[in-house]
Amino acid sequence: MTQTLEPVVTTGRTPQQRIDAWLEEFETALATLDIGRATNAFLTDSYWRDLTAFTWNIKTVEGHEQISDMLTARLADTRPSGFGTTEPATDDGDDVASAFISFETAVGRCEGHVRIRPDDNGVDKAWTLLTTMQELKGFEEKRGATRPLGAVHSSDPDTRSWAEKKADEERDLGRGTQPYVLVIGGGQGGIALGARLRQLGVPSIVVDRHDRPGDQWRKRYKSLCLHDPVWYDHLPYLPFPDNWPVFAPKDKIGDWLEFYTKVMEVPYWSRTTCLSAAYDETAGRWTVEIDRDGERMTLYPTQLVLATGMSGKPNIPTVPGQDVFAGEQHHSSQHPGPDDYAGKKVVVIGSNNSAHDICKALVDNGIDTTMVQRSSTHIVRSDSFREIALGGLYSEEAVQSGMTTKKADLTLASLPYRIMHEFQIPIYDQIREKDKDFYDRLEKAGFKLDFGDDDSGLFMKYLRRGSGYYIDVGASELIANGTIKLVQGQLDHLTENTVVLADGTELEADVVVYATGFGSMNGWAADLMGQEVADRVGKVWGLGSDTTKDPGPWEGELRNMWKPTQQPGLWFHGGNLHQSRHYSLYLALQLKARYEGLDTPVYGLGEVHHLS
Repeated sequence: MTQTLEPVVTTGRTPQQRIDAWLEEFETALATLDIGRATNAFLTDSYWRDLTAFTWNIKTVEGHEQISDMLTARLADTRPSGFGTTEPATDDGDDVASAFISFETAVGRCEGHVRIRPDDNGVDKAWTLLTTMQELKGFEEKRGATRPLGAVHSSDPDTRSWAEKKADEERDLGRGTQPYVLVIGGGQGGIALGARLRQLGVPSIVVDRHDRPGDQWRKRYKSLCLHDPVWYDHLPYLPFPDNWPVFAPKDKIGDWLEFYTKVMEVPYWSRTTCLSAAYDETAGRWTVEIDRDGERMTLYPTQLVLATGMSGKPNIPTVPGQDVFAGEQHHSSQHPGPDDYAGKKVVVIGSNNSAHDICKALVDNGIDTTMVQRSSTHIVRSDSFREIALGGLYSEEAVQSGMTTKKADLTLASLPYRIMHEFQIPIYDQIREKDKDFYDRLEKAGFKLDFGDDDSGLFMKYLRRGSGYYIDVGASELIANGTIKLVQGQLDHLTENTVVLADGTELEADVVVYATGFGSMNGWAADLMGQEVADRVGKVWGLGSDTTKDPGPWEGELRNMWKPTQQPGLWFHGGNLHQSRHYSLYLALQLKARYEGLDTPVYGLGEVHHLS
């Protein structure tokens, strides 16, 4: 029979005592398979975010009904136990206590985070719970005390050196030994995942069409730098050194990725293009045709990961006159930088990150540049973003106070997407007040500003739509003072030497740059596997928030990212450096479990509501 908790007076009890009491009650309920009692340990409005530990999925359940349903499906198999805090609990104010926790399941060792607060009857219950798989029992990475010895200190019939063994392995992989996982895309996402799979002993290959790892960054416009600070951007295993720039230039990032690939021994095939991929339902594997530096090959991976970034194919508007325009036209992803455009007039269509970066580099080199803003843009100054939005988790001050990258990642992950905007709105209210003069000058120059549909700012825009913002590193001042010319309007058509807007405005142009964003990642799936497969998995990215460019219904997690999809054996991996680092762990563990033949029943496989 389901028990209920007795009222607990929180006054006078330490956060640690409150958390310990809740964990003891929760674990008892789980151990006795009392789903009603376990569900009752949560507030009515509560959120349990699970990253692989219970659901073999990236899944958030909300409220008693969803929590009960998940536990009904998964508790008996998961068999969680050993709940405890990993460091002292904290008082978060407003009667909220929180703590980092650890526990085990039948197959894994897990960590997480919990926030509790009293309900109307004074009973401490969970408001948010994060549970994450960290390693699989029996399949732990060989690191720390279990790291490889390296040297041979006894007689060994295998006389090959490390270099010879590695060369033999590279020659065999893809021919004698098929990869269990084929990762298509060798940017930061593919490389981070490849490193994790390597450490887990999963045969895999990362393929990329460029000449060298890091070329995805090197070949972008020359002024490109990271807009996220270094503390947010570490890769797994190898953090950036202490003297790394706060905002790394693109070529430095490219060199780091190449170095990282070599040091982490990621099986990486450059100059490799995937031509087609087809899934064999009977065999449970893919047939992938590739061109590797001119050699046609066929690979038969069981799992296929598209790690082509969070963005899909470039969105290039189709308008009359593009065929008669006498100058140069290209998408921002193909923009080479300002060097070839001296003395020319450049019109940049768009007003988000790439548009600002490109315009700034052009005018810095004395080039006549006009930005066409088609809709409002969220702007946040880089210094304010670092200090107010990220400073508590990802900054030198946070590091000095004891914050680690792992704890920062778990803290950020512990905020369910359903209520994350509530935490973001005060941050951007503070930023808006701090930088009021800055925003006033931009608006006086005619720039249309927004802070998102609900004033929740940059991070929610990124999650919901992946566009619509700029982290200001100098271009906004150039707009405010008129150095970058600004025009409002919609692109209507081109003539031989002008860009014409819907209101009749004509802009002389020798070069048109379409900084018009990207489509869903499933566009790459359509090219490689056919439209049927792309439609089967549906739209990639977005939360279903029913805000601009993020149609409902509510999904609760990013669509199709780092988790099973409706297409067996097909996974999507990407995002910024932070996401590539953090979520590559959960994707790698899901793939490792399947490679080892573990039972991985997926709870809450995402439905398809939007095709692209």
